[in-house]
Amino acid sequence: MRFAVFLSALLLAFASPAAAEDAGPGRLVRYEAFPSRHVDPRGVTIWLPAGYDGASERYPVLYMHDGQNLFDPAIVGDKGEWGVDEALTELVDAGEARPAIVVGVWNTPKRLLEYMPNEVFAALPAPYEDELAELYKGTPVSDRYLRFLVEELKPWVDANFRTLTGRNDTFIAGSSMGGLISLYAISEYPEVYGGAAMISTHWPLFLSWPVEPRPAAERAAVIATFETWLRTALPAPENHRLWFDYGSATIDALYEPYQLRMDEVVAAGGYERGRNWRTESFPGAPHDESAWRERVHLPLAFLLGRKAEQK
Repeated sequence: MRFAVFLSALLLAFASPAAAEDAGPGRLVRYEAFPSRHVDPRGVTIWLPAGYDGASERYPVLYMHDGQNLFDPAIVGDKGEWGVDEALTELVDAGEARPAIVVGVWNTPKRLLEYMPNEVFAALPAPYEDELAELYKGTPVSDRYLRFLVEELKPWVDANFRTLTGRNDTFIAGSSMGGLISLYAISEYPEVYGGAAMISTHWPLFLSWPVEPRPAAERAAVIATFETWLRTALPAPENHRLWFDYGSATIDALYEPYQLRMDEVVAAGGYERGRNWRTESFPGAPHDESAWRERVHLPLAFLLGRKAEQK
């Protein structure tokens, strides 16, 4: 406990906010270079919902990857941002979600290495493991990235903001490779995260631009590796919630065969579709922020619905 308090104070000293600004009905607090013993420093943007200031209420927390893409169009430029703050505010106003703090964890040039699950990578057949290491220019550091989230960032957020700290009030979400690391996070730390949203999950691991089907042998090997891992890693359905989705345009067009096989594993693991698990298909949706903005309200409502629906 003493170390946790010391670490929180140390991080606070170095993680002074670079900016605090209104974000519609809420407020953004941005940190330019949040320090870590495990991974490179990075930006962190925290959205505080309307009513946070001047009140005593505590809030659930949603951690999201690629945090620079979530709130501020001035940062992301032409590709657009998710509009998570607007979407969640509308859900809260409609009574469809609890107000929550959203912590946007920015990516770094090591994004692929931080988001690639270590255990999946290590279980790939040798030819594909070697090819992926060459493509990603290294081997995964996702275990260290998760330690940053769980051992450093979450304790600091809990110490400095009015949060509900337990598993039933802590969630994680991301898109593409961010979907993979979200699933890895809830599987590796089921005592920390009660729900995860995997949006346009990049199951194929390899990239394909322009979009073409991956070689059949490679696809089979990757699917088999994910299946084997997920059968034993899947968190207990009694106290966890899983959201998956995918589109059908650009690189999302490759995802359905992978997702359908993962759905079989999730169902076999005891999850009930429509209750604590949903997989949704969005025909015509591409792999980009504009598509995720159109549907982000759905996983937000699934994770942050009324408290009675979380039990």
